[in-house]
Parts: sequence; structure tokens; C-alpha cells
Amino acid sequence: MSATRQGPRIAVVGGGIGGVAAAAFLRRAGLTATVYEQASALTEVGAGLVMAPNAVRLLRLLGVMDRFLRSAVVLDRGWEFRRWENGRVLSVEQLSGVCERLYGEHTYVIHRADLLDTVKAAVPGEWIRLNKRCTAVDAGADVVLLHFADGSRAEAEVVIGADGIHSVIRDAVTEPTPPQFSGVCAFRTTVPARAAPAFALRRAQTLWLGPGRHFVHYPISGGQAVNVVAFAPAGTYQDESWSATATIEQFRAEFAGWDPRVTDLITAGAAPGRWALLDRAPLRHWSLGKVTLLGDAAHPMFPFFAQGAAQAIEDAAVLARCLKASIDDPDQALKRYEAARTDRTTRLQQISHARRDANHLPDGPEQRARDAALVSSDPLVRNGWIYGYDAEAD
Repeated sequence: MSATRQGPRIAVVGGGIGGVAAAAFLRRAGLTATVYEQASALTEVGAGLVMAPNAVRLLRLLGVMDRFLRSAVVLDRGWEFRRWENGRVLSVEQLSGVCERLYGEHTYVIHRADLLDTVKAAVPGEWIRLNKRCTAVDAGADVVLLHFADGSRAEAEVVIGADGIHSVIRDAVTEPTPPQFSGVCAFRTTVPARAAPAFALRRAQTLWLGPGRHFVHYPISGGQAVNVVAFAPAGTYQDESWSATATIEQFRAEFAGWDPRVTDLITAGAAPGRWALLDRAPLRHWSLGKVTLLGDAAHPMFPFFAQGAAQAIEDAAVLARCLKASIDDPDQALKRYEAARTDRTTRLQQISHARRDANHLPDGPEQRARDAALVSSDPLVRNGWIYGYDAEAD
């Protein structure tokens, strides 16, 4: 739909999944926006991610499901936990037939770039300004002035910071604090389906748990590739850039002694990326006047509940509804948006943080208690507060 009603000038800083989703939902609400992206093209680095029902429902509202389904893979199983040394299944979550009955949608996995292309289809091309790296923000009583590295400036009545964990916009709304390194690093790679063993091509999200580490894989790109991401102690490694790389030998060495299916999958992949996970305490407030934050700029979270992209999309939907409802008072709209989102995203940040410790227990009594608890729990039902959330009704 095209914009049909007058509204404030809205600037979205950051053209990743969250920023583009914000523009898409603003358009759906009858508002207009300009997205400022520092790169020369809208692209996503990284590899796969999980789209649970809470996010899929919102993609359906944007009218982009046909495009989404071209590359997404529907999961039959989620949270299939296996033991590190021999692959023994600790527990498995059946999704097929159950997920859609409980929450109205399937759970899918998709490449990050494919998800960005999906959401971008709901945004007019003329709304996007590339090669615009925001360097500073001056927030006045009536307008906000954005400064860019090329010397240009732009004014807006609403500014949405969707510029990630190193957000420039965050410094305009809260006291600057550097993120802390978590002591954990991630490896990621993709394996072509033709080179992947059959067990890795199953429509399952498989997690191998071991002392100090865990290893995840699932199919992406319409089943043409397998996404692999693994977490291990970072040691002195503190490079958090998603463009940083490691060698296959370094990756395999971290999982020496694990089930050969794990190390064989590592060997079959391309040279892996490697980045250190950053840790940031939840913000109590992320809106000030006419400026607000969204996605990782507001609430970066460890990927252990696979909700980072989903929460950015939820943010976008709620923010657009708040601005539409208070079109003549954007400051109040941003306060309502923050109030609607902080408790939920803080809780997800906290449980994602705690999952790291549970996944990485050394073999022993605590590990055996964890494994027993996995058998007796039903994460699909237990996490209904995540998957059943209705951003349109919040």
C-alpha cells in the first residue's frame, strides 16, 4: 500500500532487517520514511536464522510470504539436542502439525540475506538512501538533525536508530557505555547440500551440547545448503566483526574429540567466519524526545533463543502502530512504543544470556540434571509467551 496520510518526517538509520522492517510497517500504517544505510547496497552478512511464529505472522501481514517461501525451509523438528561425544539424542521438539496448531504458523529457517530481500520487497526503492553513514545526531525540540560522513545532513521529526550494537543513535538517548566481551566466540559457515551428510539435511534445528561449547546446524536456501554456527571459548580473541574469518583447521580444533559427524561437517564447509560475542546490559529506556532505538541498537541479545531478528521485526510492527495512533504527538508515540517493548525484550535478553551457561556445562551432575530436564520439558509450550505474542495487539 502507498502512504495516504500526512505524518512526520521519519528517518530510519540502518538498513538491516530491523531498519527495513521499520520502513515496511510504517508504510503499512500509511506513513512514509527514509532509510539511511552506510553500505553501498542493502546486503546481510552472516548466514542462517530461525523465524518462529511470532515473526512469521508479521511477515504475513506485510504481504511478503510468497517471496519468503521461495528460500525458507519449514522445520519438522526444532531444538533437537544431542550429546557432544556420540550424538545421542537428549530431547527433540516436534514442530510439524503442532506449531501451527498452537501458534497459527510454522517455524522456518532462512538465510539472513534472503530474509532481508523478503522484507525489502515491502519498501519502495526511493525510500532507501545508500552510502549514508550517520556520524552524529543533534536532537532539538522540533527537529532532529542527522550528520553523515559525506558531509551531508538530514532533518526529521522522528529518528529510529536501527544501526546495531555499535549504534551512533544510542548515544543520543542514553549514557554511552561500551559493550563487554562475553568470553565466547562464534564460528559460522555454510555447507553445500551436495557436500553435506544426509543427517544435516533433515528439516531440523540440531544442537550438540558439550563442555564449554555447543554446535548448531540446519538447512537453509530452500535446502540447497546447511547453515552451521558454533560457540566456543574466545580466549584472547575479541574481534566482533562479522567479516572476520578463521580457518577450517582452527574451527575443527575447537571441536576435537567430538562426534565425527560434527568435525566432518566442519571440514565440508567453507572457510568460517569468527566473531566474539558482545554483551550489553538491558537498557531501562531507549527513547528520548523524537529519537528511539530498535533491534540490536536497543536490546542486543545472545543468539541462543534465535529471537534477535524476530524481536527487531516485532519492534518495527509495534512502533509503526504507536506512531499511527499518535500521529500528531510523535514524542508520546515513542514513549508508548518503549513501554510496550522493554519488559519483553529484557526478559529475552536475560534468558538468552542464561542459556549460554546451561548449554556449556561440563560433564557431571549439573550436566546430567540439565539433560534430564530437557527430556521432561516441552519448549514449544513452555515458550508460548515468545511464540504466541501478537505485536499487532500489544
